[in-house]
Amino acid sequence: MPSDTAALPAEELRAWLRLVHSPGLTPSASRRLLAAFGSPEHAVSAGPGAWREVGGVDAAQALQQPTLDPAALFDATQAWLAADPKRRRVLTLGDPAYPAALLETADPPLLLYAQGRIDLLARPSIAIVGSRHATPGGLDNARAFATYLSQAGMVIVSGLALGIDGAAHEGALDGAGLGGGTIAVVGTGLDRVYPKRHHALAHRLSEEAGLMLSEFALGSMPLSSHFPRRNRIIAGLTLGTLVVEAAVQSGSLITARLAVECGREVFAIPGSIHSPQSRGCHRLIKDGAKLVETADDIVQELRLPAPPVAAPEASPAAEETGQTPRADPLLAALGHDPVTLDALSARLGWPTAELQARLLEMELDGRLARLPGGLFQRRGAG
Repeated sequence: MPSDTAALPAEELRAWLRLVHSPGLTPSASRRLLAAFGSPEHAVSAGPGAWREVGGVDAAQALQQPTLDPAALFDATQAWLAADPKRRRVLTLGDPAYPAALLETADPPLLLYAQGRIDLLARPSIAIVGSRHATPGGLDNARAFATYLSQAGMVIVSGLALGIDGAAHEGALDGAGLGGGTIAVVGTGLDRVYPKRHHALAHRLSEEAGLMLSEFALGSMPLSSHFPRRNRIIAGLTLGTLVVEAAVQSGSLITARLAVECGREVFAIPGSIHSPQSRGCHRLIKDGAKLVETADDIVQELRLPAPPVAAPEASPAAEETGQTPRADPLLAALGHDPVTLDALSARLGWPTAELQARLLEMELDGRLARLPGGLFQRRGAG
């Protein structure tokens, strides 16, 4: 559903682009200029003396001698908007469609590019983030939790990265029919898709029940410095952040920290004590994040109405939980941690050929995954 607010007039858009995207002009200097002169048009026309007095020497030089062609950026942006005017917008701080939650943060973007369902910005949302190198169980959890929360009317916000992010977007799209949706906050211009493997997902997202969102100018590449800034938008848009899997040095922990700084909730799914991808979540829980075992834990914490479906449970953390089905000795031997063929053979005493045949059968049924290094791991809680 497109927003019904009017697009920016050409001259105002031109001024915003120059104020926000002039290389060397920091966001804080842009804010000072905007606050001092009241509008982007007045700020960019104030002149070198005023720029220097309000924004500093670097700001004056950035505006006086731009290294980026303002006319070319304006023309490219206008052409991008004109190609799909119902679903593409440039949102600035004064736009009624600008997300109110971001205005409450310390560093809201002065300008956002949006493509898709702009109305999602006004809906209650939760971030789901985690490792790019997720385990099969982590992917299952991200997808299932996102589907349920989307069915509960929540908008799922993530970063379109490989691993947990992609699974969260897919799950949200699967559950969007009952009222939810998904927002991908990206670290590139919206005329690019990164990573390329998510080109089909990005297209589905922006054309169906989703929204693509970025503060970076069209043509912007996926620079490493972009992603921490992207993460502050993910944290600031939402009521809370769920971390599904994360290593100790994961960028997802940055998003969780930013959520805390914004006064938002942080949730974490526990995992195996032997898994490196669980250690970040365990650290968050030690530091006060809310441990969640089912998606309904989040619904109740945020006081949302439950959807008319059963809430999925996170995969058990370890075999000693007592939830291992006894009817299948191979599932019992697998436990919930990655395991080698030799270890399974020792636990079961089965001939290797029989064991390999059963493993292949379970893999085809989607009950286990084959991991690098000759490891096997069960999927889901069953």
